[in-house]
Amino acid sequence: MINHVVLFKLKAFETLDEKQAVLNQFETQLLNLKNHIPELKYIEVGQNHQLQSASYDLCLISHFESLADLDVSRVHPEHLKVVEFVKNITVDRAAVDYEF
Repeated sequence: MINHVVLFKLKAFETLDEKQAVLNQFETQLLNLKNHIPELKYIEVGQNHQLQSASYDLCLISHFESLADLDVSRVHPEHLKVVEFVKNITVDRAAVDYEF
């Protein structure tokens, strides 16, 4: 199994309410991927409880049977839609993929 962990740092928003709304939309889009990508075996999304933290704002944890399945998910049309959304709302991203 492959554990795919991604951290996202959102760009600055004018209000915390706006940032929270974007985080909620982002979380919904990510969780919806489980309905479209059969290779995605598990998905968990967590928002940082501190909206004004200097740290990352959202964490994605997902599991795949193999690196090949992870690669399939990366080019899936529904994933690519989320990627386009992410490009407009984030300033940084960090990822780690490891076998467990």
